[in-house]
Amino acid sequence: MSVRACDLGRGLFADRAYQAGDEILRFEGRTVPGHAVASMGDDQCYLIQIGRDLYVEPAEPGRYTNHSCAPNAAIKDDYRLVALSDIRTDEQICFDYSTTMSENNWTMECRCGAPECRGVVRDFGELPSELQHRYLELRAVQSFIAEEARALQKKIA
Repeated sequence: MSVRACDLGRGLFADRAYQAGDEILRFEGRTVPGHAVASMGDDQCYLIQIGRDLYVEPAEPGRYTNHSCAPNAAIKDDYRLVALSDIRTDEQICFDYSTTMSENNWTMECRCGAPECRGVVRDFGELPSELQHRYLELRAVQSFIAEEARALQKKIA
């Protein structure tokens, strides 16, 4: 993988082809407790939520994985970036940030350009229900969010 300039600033690009299901990388870096996030200023946009009140600050190159509303990759098992579809050499690798968000305090204007672009990146719970179900079936959601979704389903049932 390499980090290159793109329409969104910098992005992560495939140096080789990946098949759906292939692991692309593991997000590694220091963990950040929720109470420390606000003090990080602009750098908080790089964080990935891994627990109700816990984040990881990914090291390079994972730090530059951009969002897409039509992702070709997803985070599985909280840290593993996995191809959702076949990815060609030189294709930008993106995941849906909403699959890692359940904090009710941060949104981002989306500039992914996908035909299905939602316009704003929000928490998982604010995704359309059919998209939530799709991501849950793919196991492409952080484990704490999947647990929250199961608990909510039990309340509704």
